[in-house]
Amino acid sequence: MNNRNRIEIADIFRRHGPEYRKRQRLSTEKLRVMGHIERCRTEALGGHVEACNACGAKEISYNSCRDRHCPKCQTLAKERWLTARKAELLPCGYFHLVFTLPHALNSLVLDNMAIMLGIFFTAVNETLQGFARNPSWRLNGRIGCIAVLHTWNQLILDHFHLHCLVPAGALALDRSHWTKARRKFLFRTDSLAKAFRNRYLDKLEKLHSQGKLKLAGENADRFANPEAFKSFLDQLRGRTWVAYAKAPFAGPEQVLEYLGRYTHRVAISNDRIKGMDEHTITFSYRDRRQSGEARREMILAASEFIRRFLLHTLPSRFMKIRYFGFLAHTQKNACLPLIRQLMGAKPVNVPKLLVVEGPREMMMRVLGVDVALCRKCGKGRMVVVERLPPGRGRMNSS
Repeated sequence: MNNRNRIEIADIFRRHGPEYRKRQRLSTEKLRVMGHIERCRTEALGGHVEACNACGAKEISYNSCRDRHCPKCQTLAKERWLTARKAELLPCGYFHLVFTLPHALNSLVLDNMAIMLGIFFTAVNETLQGFARNPSWRLNGRIGCIAVLHTWNQLILDHFHLHCLVPAGALALDRSHWTKARRKFLFRTDSLAKAFRNRYLDKLEKLHSQGKLKLAGENADRFANPEAFKSFLDQLRGRTWVAYAKAPFAGPEQVLEYLGRYTHRVAISNDRIKGMDEHTITFSYRDRRQSGEARREMILAASEFIRRFLLHTLPSRFMKIRYFGFLAHTQKNACLPLIRQLMGAKPVNVPKLLVVEGPREMMMRVLGVDVALCRKCGKGRMVVVERLPPGRGRMNSS
């Protein structure tokens, strides 16, 4: 067990992972994620020894795995990302839109994550940009969007949805002016949902006709016949898809608070793990069917818990945060200063960081905690006195 006397995903993988790997055929990506989390901040990854320059007390710190699926490795990545985004915020309101894929597509998505989640991002962006250009919605321009993929629900089951953060306005296509959006809503969500549904299914039908979809298990039998697949898509076209808008943000400060909560989440945090025994795992969840979203606990067989966690393993190099419109990487350096000028806002100076902020500096800036201060004497500073290669966790006796 770890030194904080709480159960973590890593503890579950170390205790139940070997048996799970024996019984299941796992992809290279899932095996890699399990291995990274099991070894995170252990002697297997190496580390360093620090000693207090006042009292001589020593501590070992082990290296992190830095896997994006690891609950312990997101804080530093999140803070660095937020620092970069802070300079890109515009002095206006922001809208928060959520698009969801119907659960009838889940098995196909799990077998084709890269390509089907890729067209998810594309269909959402094309839908939003199409509405922004449509004179009916009075913006007549290009909007910006940060889209964040989540693949889970509170029970760690597959639930594919995009959180979209959209500044409240549009840059004219000829870049001559900025048009403010309505204060209370951007576009009608029922209209967005229909347009998104049609765009997504058109792209999915094209993928199938081109033979680019992997059809495994029961899907191989269901959809090998093109007519059967077309009938399936027709059923989906007849359903109401979900797109909804959360309350708009009042300004950039609320946006940053939101981004910090959503962008670097993993399927389940260590804080929600409540218990583990020889056969089961207990975790907490919010029951959204109840008023106030009451906290409840669920007990799962260890193998089922691991299966659910690994459902959310993203393909290698797949980008779960994407930027569109005037916030796209190829556009923002030119568009953001122009938009501020058109809004009559002060320009923002973005200094180039010559030194990447480290964990100590980040902890001091964010939490006001000086982690370099000796915890034993409270006076000295901890300095690195020895490097530990991977697999070696003991200090030299000299």
